[in-house]
Amino acid sequence: MENFEGYIFTALCSTNFLISCLLFSRVTREQREPYMDEIFHVPQAQKYCHGKFNEWDPMITTLPGLYLVSVGFIKPVVWLADLTGQVVCSTAMLRFINLLFNCGNLYVLYLLVCKLHLREKTKTTTSRRVLSALSLSTFPVLYFFNFLYYTDAGSTFFTLFTYLMTLYGCHKASAFLGVCSVLFRQTNIIWVAFCAGTLVAAKMDEVWRVEHAKKRDEKCPASQVPLSFSGAKKVALFVLEFLTSPSHVKAVLLVAWPYALVGASFLAFVFLNDGIVVGDRTSHEACLNFPQLFYFLSFALFFSLPVSLCYHHALRFLQALKKQPFFFLFVTCVCLLLVWKFTFVHKYLLADNRHFPFYVWNRLFQRHELVRFLLVPVYVFAGWNFLDAFKSHSLFWSLAFLVCLLAATVPQKLLEFRYFIVPYLMYRLHMPLPSFPRLVVEFLLYTVVNAATLYLFISKTFRWPDSAAPQRFMW
Repeated sequence: MENFEGYIFTALCSTNFLISCLLFSRVTREQREPYMDEIFHVPQAQKYCHGKFNEWDPMITTLPGLYLVSVGFIKPVVWLADLTGQVVCSTAMLRFINLLFNCGNLYVLYLLVCKLHLREKTKTTTSRRVLSALSLSTFPVLYFFNFLYYTDAGSTFFTLFTYLMTLYGCHKASAFLGVCSVLFRQTNIIWVAFCAGTLVAAKMDEVWRVEHAKKRDEKCPASQVPLSFSGAKKVALFVLEFLTSPSHVKAVLLVAWPYALVGASFLAFVFLNDGIVVGDRTSHEACLNFPQLFYFLSFALFFSLPVSLCYHHALRFLQALKKQPFFFLFVTCVCLLLVWKFTFVHKYLLADNRHFPFYVWNRLFQRHELVRFLLVPVYVFAGWNFLDAFKSHSLFWSLAFLVCLLAATVPQKLLEFRYFIVPYLMYRLHMPLPSFPRLVVEFLLYTVVNAATLYLFISKTFRWPDSAAPQRFMW
């Protein structure tokens, strides 16, 4: 990090932390008691604070990473500051842990932007990297949960840190951080697998390029995903041949063995636990909810609009439609089939009017039974836009990411925007570094959405007929 860039980033971190602290103070004054999932997380963390590590609330479905980190931070502070009474492990103190994770996320995002866009060398590169990291750290769904005692801030931090260490080639450290991320949320094992997948993809790219050089086949560049049936068949056969080759598998394992060890340990946990979920499993049943992928693509399209879409981009999509109409027709038919046969609706989505997805579903998808089919063209465009952002990446890296994206979205029955945080950040990080004006527009969009969501949470309370407690809108 150059000195000037370092000064800018340090000042930005300080300003971000100050503003977040002011917002945190306002949120905590308005909502002093645990809210929503905090009614499970806060008492459990307080039990750990009092050394009761053998007590567990069966309603909690994630591992105790958040509580362990909280106790590991709070206990030394309490000892150094000689704190006593109710302030120790209070709701406010526990929530403050996520403000620290917010600072960590900003720093890790900045390091990731620098590493992924190392070759960018222009006059505005410094300001673009710093602004890109700031913008992503204020990504609305993530930023909102910095003010509540939820697992999202810590889960995101350790997942991004895991990937950063993979990029730097520190695979043992990456595997250890991957374990930490899984302790916050079990599904983060998918992104640990992605880190290993990038190593496999690098080896596959190498072999693919060698084979292309021998055959002198330039119709399907190794850096692009071929949008054709013959191209897909060719890639599938190559992947099968690679994965069944002992020499290739051995070469990959020599580098990726720390991730393999984490994966094997996780499989042992799943076997002994009889599933991924700990605690209450009745509301967390896996299914093949393929439209969940379409919801994510639409979500990604909306939040990346300032940095991804322009007139020429839309024109290229129309040209792709004209060039390969049968391929896009086939994709559209598959999407229609998946929407028709594999749409699942969780009971919480229909019943809990405190969450924004409730209103998305109620006022859009339930307006008419045909709406979900009419949205398929939007899904197709969103999918093309998503893949187009990866055109500078290698074929097999893109495949590894898509496989992990499917694993992270499709099994989820509940439409919950929090589940989209890590996939979206990974997608946005790997887009070409946007221009400064586009980054400004993105940051302004995120700021407006954050202001609106915090305003609704703080000021627009409502009550249920069977409860005296005020209810609040949230992601």
